[in-house]
Amino acid sequence: MSEAQIQAFFDEATKTVTYLVHDPASRRGVVIDPVLDYDAAAGKVGTHSVDEVLEAAREQQVTIEWTLETHVHADHLSGAPLIKAKTGAQIAIGEQVKQVQTIFRPIFQADDVKGDGSDFDLLLKDGDVIEVGEMRIHVMHVPGHTPADMAYRVGDAVFVGDTLFMPDYGTARADFPGGDARTLYRSIQKILSLPPETRLFMCHDYKAPGRDEYAWESSVAEQKATNRHVHEGVSEDEFVAMREARDATLSAPDLIMPSIQVNMRAGRLPPAEANGVRYLKIPLKFEEEGDEAVLGA
Repeated sequence: MSEAQIQAFFDEATKTVTYLVHDPASRRGVVIDPVLDYDAAAGKVGTHSVDEVLEAAREQQVTIEWTLETHVHADHLSGAPLIKAKTGAQIAIGEQVKQVQTIFRPIFQADDVKGDGSDFDLLLKDGDVIEVGEMRIHVMHVPGHTPADMAYRVGDAVFVGDTLFMPDYGTARADFPGGDARTLYRSIQKILSLPPETRLFMCHDYKAPGRDEYAWESSVAEQKATNRHVHEGVSEDEFVAMREARDATLSAPDLIMPSIQVNMRAGRLPPAEANGVRYLKIPLKFEEEGDEAVLGA
């Protein structure tokens, strides 16, 4: 069996890495975590990032069969529906996406979301295997950042989603609804229990201070030796204390409101209103009692 070919596409606006992974023998492949370009100030969406991936697939004569989401992202809108429209590729995510939909559907009054995960074509569980040509993709449930996080192992490569970052940056936050630092630690240990030479591919890179270039490939051995948050010797309790303290200082991602609304719908935009326009909602909270009555008057 030939080794899967991996091509990375970095979106600097959201610091997201999308991957085109294919079996060179059959030229069948998958896309992991595609990005829909979104200009929040202008309220416009674009397809440049998806087009770049599709063009690479065309040049290599790769048939895209699946789009695999590692989780419901809070920092970018998913380009999965565009890929599906242009290639027929089905959209898969972890079955715990139902929990995420249950949490966020009432917040955004997203009555079109059923809450049973049926917005996606396939719901995955830990241990599932997706076959694409001669390529076998092993599904790993790695919750903690969100309840639905999945990692995908292809040969000696694992696409870790938002669990780990590059060793000099550390680990993902765990303070989103349904997230849990202790659960995240255990998920990371699951990944780090793989052979030392296993290659790990990140979903994001934020270019840690002191590093000039973006990077998104590491290894189990490197993470265990040098990850600033979770290297060997860091106990579960130590990690939880660090992660919870750090998370308390973090602001929400810039695109969390539009991202959640779109991504829990498998990348679909909200339904159009009577005037034919689609709207993204921003729930408002008020610091002082009575402010809502004054400001909403």
